[in-house]
Amino acid sequence: MREKWVDAALAAVRAAGERIRQGIGATKSVRFKGPIDLVTETDEAVEAALRESLGRILPEADFYGEESASGALPQQTCWIVDPVDGTTNYAHGLQHVAVSVALWQGGRPVFGVVYLPVLDELFWAVAGGGAYLGQTRITVSATGRLEHSLVATGFPYTVAEQVQAHIQVLGRVLPRCQGIRRLGSAATDLAYVACGRFEGFYEAGLKPWDVAAGWLLVEEAGGRVTDAAGAPFCFEAPWIVATNGRVHAELVSLVAGGGA
Repeated sequence: MREKWVDAALAAVRAAGERIRQGIGATKSVRFKGPIDLVTETDEAVEAALRESLGRILPEADFYGEESASGALPQQTCWIVDPVDGTTNYAHGLQHVAVSVALWQGGRPVFGVVYLPVLDELFWAVAGGGAYLGQTRITVSATGRLEHSLVATGFPYTVAEQVQAHIQVLGRVLPRCQGIRRLGSAATDLAYVACGRFEGFYEAGLKPWDVAAGWLLVEEAGGRVTDAAGAPFCFEAPWIVATNGRVHAELVSLVAGGGA
């Protein structure tokens, strides 16, 4: 039997996600944090709601959210929160928008949830307890060949400064897989690897709130998450590579610059 706080946290994320679902078709107030990096009033409202609700569930846990974090990730137990992963999608009325929440403890995620409120899909995992979509246990794809694999990727907000490097990686991966998808939400991409919709995902320049929950989902679903050298993933790694495990070595090689 899972701990009561898990159900409370899932309910809190669902409730926060309802704000996104209601606002997806509405006129939005948008401001820019960078040339192409934007934030809406919904990002801030959802983060504030989660800070309050998660704080009631585990008062001892710190809070590290995209819209309010300053400084390094706390070393103690903390919630890592991306209130609207895929804000650009949200601003344009696209459905791939996620709430990503992880509980970080002992240097690793021990609980993670990725909720897609427009699609009403709730992915969640507890360390050692498996990964789920709703109440159904999920596993990664059984596909063993990269040429039969669908791979997801994304590009950082600083892509204009590094465009050739990202094009080179794309140029290596694209001819070797079945296809590339770019959904605009890393949390969604990782959840889709966990449930077998994608065989792999790679991206550079992501933050802890982008990947903490999805990282746990993939591993609990039987997949593998590393950096581009195949070493254990950490938030300081420039790249993340997540796969079903069966195509991991080949995808890592391509991202790193080999396998031509």
